[in-house]
Amino acid sequence: MRIRAAAPAELPLLQDIERAAGEPFRSLGMAAIADDDPLPLDVLEAYRCEGRAWVAVDAADRPVAYLLADTVDGSAHIEQVSVHPDAARRGVGRQLIEHLAAAAREQGLTALTLTTFAEVPWNAPYYTRLGFRPLADSDPALTAGLRAISLAEAAHGLSVWPRVCMRREVEDFREVEDFREVEEFQEVGEVQNLPKVRKAGEVQAAP
Repeated sequence: MRIRAAAPAELPLLQDIERAAGEPFRSLGMAAIADDDPLPLDVLEAYRCEGRAWVAVDAADRPVAYLLADTVDGSAHIEQVSVHPDAARRGVGRQLIEHLAAAAREQGLTALTLTTFAEVPWNAPYYTRLGFRPLADSDPALTAGLRAISLAEAAHGLSVWPRVCMRREVEDFREVEDFREVEEFQEVGEVQNLPKVRKAGEVQAAP
């Protein structure tokens, strides 16, 4: 699987990937997440123009997954990572995250961070297997920017389900045990995964 920058004409396809990736939430009674609209094209275009949108492509050079990143308090923050169910269980999500880790290292960033659902099997448990650790409220690594993102998510209703902030040091490249056992077809940056909860630039406004 090859990772490259997203192209302008591919942005509607990224929306299709996000719709498909949201469907598994329905089986957990989280229909509001499954039914949410994908990120608007103008938001995706902003990420693309700033060089913060990557896609994983198949042999035909067609995207099957994508990742969006912000910079929050000196860390590369994973705003969104979505893998189409047809490409699940192939390590695609892991490859996108490792690609971001390499880019973060080149930029002098110290860590990767994300917010996610604590109890959804393909969210926090999956990222733990990729070397991320949950941040307790007293952890000094839970920065002001991450706290602001969490508060914004709670204000928009995402705290109905337990949420957690997670962090992985950029230099932590420990082996992932049999990652193929883990479903890896779902978003990380679920701040947009309730109807009308995300405006363009909302997360980017965090420090």
